Amino acid sequence: MDASSELGDFLKSRRAALRPEDVGITPHPTRRRVTGLRREELAMLAGVSITHYTRLEQGRTTGVSDGLLEAIARTLRLTDDETAHLLDLARPTTASSRSAPPRVAYASASARQLLAAMTDVPALVMDRRGDVLAWNQLGHALLAGHLAPESPDTPATRPNLTRMLFLDEQYRDLYANWYDQAQLAVASLRLVAGRHRDDRSLAELVGQLCMNCDEFASLWARHPVRTCTSGVKQLRHPLVGAMELSFENLVLPGTSGQRMIAYTAESGSSSEAALRLLGSLSCAQWRGRLNQATPSF
Repeated sequence: MDASSELGDFLKSRRAALRPEDVGITPHPTRRRVTGLRREELAMLAGVSITHYTRLEQGRTTGVSDGLLEAIARTLRLTDDETAHLLDLARPTTASSRSAPPRVAYASASARQLLAAMTDVPALVMDRRGDVLAWNQLGHALLAGHLAPESPDTPATRPNLTRMLFLDEQYRDLYANWYDQAQLAVASLRLVAGRHRDDRSLAELVGQLCMNCDEFASLWARHPVRTCTSGVKQLRHPLVGAMELSFENLVLPGTSGQRMIAYTAESGSSSEAALRLLGSLSCAQWRGRLNQATPSF
């Protein structure tokens, strides 16, 4: 991904989202040729020269301080996630990261052991791109029972949750509020893409989704940025019906951004009963197809 164009497009999108009256500027009665703030208006409000700001929108970040970037972020009323994204985009990529070959990630034996021990909790481990590295029985049954349980074990067949959300009809239908989930998925992926601009696999994922899904391309072009560590999922499972599940997204120490996601239902709720039923229904299939030792890597 081209860092200079990403930075410029991000700044332009946020500048266009601010109306002059939002920041105390009275618009001239003649028609404005730009949506939102002009460059010179933003530069004036941020206390920077128009030359410096223009260079920034052009992706020319040499000598740009964090203080200047933070002043622009405050003026644009960026969230904490958006401010972090701006700083990521403005930082140069090191030569070592540009030359490093892509690394294939695997879930550790201890992470797999923890997943297996969580018999009543759907859980999975995924990498920063959203590739599923491992899941437990209930996690597989909840999210992707139509896929082979062993599919995360081989890089070529690994499910990717973002790809599935946009291109896999069965996974897409799982979400009662699909569009909200799609917005969040794109915003989370944008944040990761800003931090890892030379991740070729991530760039290929984004390219594939932009080419094959107009909905993704439209959301991506808006430059949403947001991290999500917990929340609630409204699901409509094909086997057990509607469920409301809370989730926690935990970073695994000592990994390159691997995360464990676990889903829980409120005690005594119909969702908890649905999870128990799903666990019973999935036992026979899981044992029949995954009754083997953990693969070694």
